[in-house]
Amino acid sequence: MLAWRGFRLPRGTPAWCNGRVDDESFSSLQGQLLIAAPSLVDTNFWRTVVLVAEHSDEGAMGLVLNRPLDVLVAEAVEALAMLVASDEPVFQGGPVAPEEVVALAEFADPELAAEFTFTEIAFIGADPDIEELAGAISRARVFAGYAGWGAGQLEAELSEQAWIIEPALPDDVFAEEPESLWSQTLRRRGGVASLIALMPPDPSMN
Repeated sequence: MLAWRGFRLPRGTPAWCNGRVDDESFSSLQGQLLIAAPSLVDTNFWRTVVLVAEHSDEGAMGLVLNRPLDVLVAEAVEALAMLVASDEPVFQGGPVAPEEVVALAEFADPELAAEFTFTEIAFIGADPDIEELAGAISRARVFAGYAGWGAGQLEAELSEQAWIIEPALPDDVFAEEPESLWSQTLRRRGGVASLIALMPPDPSMN
C-alpha cells in the first residue's frame, strides 16, 4: 500500500530547494506542460509530459502525466478508490518521494480544493471527507511521487532545450490514452514539435 496522508504543497522554502533566485524577470510556469525533448535521456523523464503544478523563484514541483503503473488505485490507495474508476491505475508522478501519494481532481466545488494548479484542477488535501469530495469533483487521478526542481534548476534545463513548453488542458491530466500523450501534445504544439512527435522510441528505427 502506498502512503496516503493527503498532500500539502510546502510553504516557504521547498524541500527540494537549495537556494533562491532573485530575478525580476521570473515568470511562473504553473499550469504549463513540460514535454521532454529528444535530447532529454534521463530515464526518469524520457518522453514524459509533466504538469507544472507549482513554480516560484524558489523551485518547482510537477507531476508526470503519462506513466501509468501496473497497480490499481483500489489496490494501492483504498481510501481514494471511490473517486476513480475501478480499473484506474496509479501513475508514477516522478522520482521524488515515490511512496507518497499525490492526487489531483477537477473540482466543481472550489471550497473543497486544497491548492489549484490551473482552471478547475487542484490537489486533494489532507484528510478529505471522501463522500463529500466525490460529489464535488468530476474526475480524479492518483500519483505515486512527484518531480521537483531546486531554485534555477528548471530554468537551466529549459535553457538547454531539454523541455518543450505547451499550455496544459484538463484532458491532458486525465488522458484516457496516457501512453500517446507525448506525441499528442507535440502535435498540438505544431511546427518543429509536430515533426518530433513522429520520432520512434528507438532512433535506429527511423
